[in-house]
Amino acid sequence: MAVSVGVRELRQNLSRYLDRVKAGEDLIVTEHGHEVARIVPSSTDAYAELAARFGASVPIGRLQDIVAELPARSAPAGTTDAFLSESRGER
Repeated sequence: MAVSVGVRELRQNLSRYLDRVKAGEDLIVTEHGHEVARIVPSSTDAYAELAARFGASVPIGRLQDIVAELPARSAPAGTTDAFLSESRGER
């Protein structure tokens, strides 16, 4: 179960809340009553659990490195991106 804490309270008692997270507790950080972040224990198990719960995958590397390895692609013909590229002289 996640515990909710306001930004000010978190700042004033950061060590105490980090101890709770280290002990396995999830923390929901709120600002003016709205959730702005979640702090979860740093372990692969926590990431795997979240990924399974939301149908996502666990990152295997830095996003910048993964994107750099993707093949370059051009916009499909007939799309706004293709039109803009052509009109700018990008081919």
